[in-house]
Amino acid sequence: MQVNVLPTPSDLAVAVADHVEERIGASDGPFALGLAGGRTPQAAYAELTRRPVDWERVMLWLGDERWVPETHPDSNAAMARRTLADAVGARFLVLDHGLGDPDRAADEYARVLAETLRMRYGFPSSEVIVLGLGEDGHTASLFPGTAALAERDRSYVANWVPAKEAWRLTATLPLLWSAAELVFVVAGTAKANVAARIIDDGEPFPARVAANGPAPVSWFLDEAAASGLRKIRR
Repeated sequence: MQVNVLPTPSDLAVAVADHVEERIGASDGPFALGLAGGRTPQAAYAELTRRPVDWERVMLWLGDERWVPETHPDSNAAMARRTLADAVGARFLVLDHGLGDPDRAADEYARVLAETLRMRYGFPSSEVIVLGLGEDGHTASLFPGTAALAERDRSYVANWVPAKEAWRLTATLPLLWSAAELVFVVAGTAKANVAARIIDDGEPFPARVAANGPAPVSWFLDEAAASGLRKIRR
């Protein structure tokens, strides 16, 4: 596990973009990049649009999505399309809300990922998956106490989140563990406590469980998010 602490959110965005650009440049074939939703990754995506990346061989997909149409302001697909996919012309795999049922949409997305991405450990594999961190320790839409955390057979599922009173569609732990690298991006003082409990103390929040798989893990935090770290600072 590598922990990188940057002074400001702007520095964080540049560092994450540098890291992803380097990973793409070091590969010589198709490159699958899983995208996190939420506010924190957006600046890194915008920074990536200014990089000389060979986007023709990059496949973008979503680590999770809210069960809303892409026209909804909460849609992760809309954010990722606006900030990155459309700006660079990369192929972007999105969930089909038009199927009318979250379970059907998750199953169909799992099928598309399996047909499009290379397989590793029996699951679709990405070169990099970008992940966020919630104040409750969730990542993707793997919230504490929800059914998706126990899934070991499917790669993508619909997950009812009681705390949100909403359906979320999410990559499962086996799909995250199949990646070549997981990149966590964390910003703000609101995340400092849970980041320290996960990184320093190894508490089994969903994000820590994801990080405990076989995939190498890189953490990128701004100084505010890293302010609670006691044991690991780089």
